[in-house]
Amino acid sequence: MPIEIKELHIKINVNGDEQTNASPNKQSGGKAEAVIKAAVEEVMRIESRKKER
Repeated sequence: MPIEIKELHIKINVNGDEQTNASPNKQSGGKAEAVIKAAVEEVMRIESRKKER
């Protein structure tokens, strides 16, 4: 019998400059935005696949 997941909650903690190997003069805002954009695109792709079924 297949399992259907109706809700998925993901919680992450992002700490400023702790435990990072990036140099302090680089801006990490662009990198965070790229990760968020990729995650949103993946969620939208999954949602569109669900609608096709």
